[in-house]
Amino acid sequence: MRSSNALRLAFALCVITSAVNLQAPYYAALAAHDGLGVAATSVAFAAYVLGILPVLILLGGLPDRVGRRTLILTALCLCAIATALTLAVPGVVSLGVARLLMGIAAALTSISAPAYMLALFDTADSRGPTNWVTASTSLGFGLGAAATSLFLLHEPSLTPPSLWGYLGMAGLALILLLGLKDEPGVATPNGQFLRLPAYPAGSLPFGLSILLAWAIVGVVIAVLPAILDRHDLSAWSGFATLGICSGGVLFQPLARRLNPVTSVRLGLCILPFAYTMLAWGSLTGSLTGVLAGALAASSACYGFIYLGGLSGVLDAADGQHSRASAGFFLMAYIGFSVPVVVTGTLVDRLGHTAALTLFGVLLLGSVLAVSRHLGRRGSIRPETVENDIAPDGCNRQGR
Repeated sequence: MRSSNALRLAFALCVITSAVNLQAPYYAALAAHDGLGVAATSVAFAAYVLGILPVLILLGGLPDRVGRRTLILTALCLCAIATALTLAVPGVVSLGVARLLMGIAAALTSISAPAYMLALFDTADSRGPTNWVTASTSLGFGLGAAATSLFLLHEPSLTPPSLWGYLGMAGLALILLLGLKDEPGVATPNGQFLRLPAYPAGSLPFGLSILLAWAIVGVVIAVLPAILDRHDLSAWSGFATLGICSGGVLFQPLARRLNPVTSVRLGLCILPFAYTMLAWGSLTGSLTGVLAGALAASSACYGFIYLGGLSGVLDAADGQHSRASAGFFLMAYIGFSVPVVVTGTLVDRLGHTAALTLFGVLLLGSVLAVSRHLGRRGSIRPETVENDIAPDGCNRQGR
């Protein structure tokens, strides 16, 4: 393994995922600029999922058709175009278009990056390559938002310097990627690319668990900035995004030691308490409460539920690992989009307190129901999760 090649790819993955939440800290400012409410930015945020789902559901075989490096290069270019669009025409509509492009980029990265990194390591043991992929992408999802928050704390803007800085980093990543090559024989023009998701018996509770977890992540990224804006704290929302996206990496070693059911149930137990802390902190203007709640939620969302859930799904797959994983992430992205749009709409119609309270009540009821179902499933071995993890909590066919 040439470490320089792995570093090049890891840097590119971090740059790609950094673009996804780069604009998150000033969602509320964009909505105010266009005379719109939280629902509008929630819809723009969910456009990301519209870009992801078609690729995840139908095009899992693209790396075999065009090659892995080609897809990473395409993803990097799409993120640069999306960022440039929000610089040139700041507004909710351009944000929605940019999020759509970023969704396509994230999906292309997910279906190509893990196998690409494994080929660069030239080893049958996927744990090392997987750790490089998950670390670089998890950091990226949080770093973009945190960088923007740093600039907004200095001076509010609809075109913060972090966007210009991102374009420079994307250019550097592009140059570094040009020096990499695909493994010979990877691209086969006649290869199959149509792969539909599947839900083997016993996999649905794990899918429902990740749906609930990523619903909280979506609310923190898309809805929380507008609520914090009432306390003049919206510029700090990027650090909440950093906490909820990247903090879970700290808990993954423990999650790997638990069987999937135990891991997921522990994550589900954490979710209501973490959400309560997040909601209380945002409604009262307690930055400490928000950041602590984000880190606690991340332990469940990107730690216990993600790893345990994916492991459980793969064990239930009965030879359909790729399709079962796609089904798992389909549920995840439904949670990442639909509850966010609904909550944003409720914020505009009922107010912040009522909307967050209703979300919390539904979350608690859903957690109890899914936990009871998981409790009747018994133990499932945890080892299989490490072989299929990809960006931002994804597998080789996932996010």
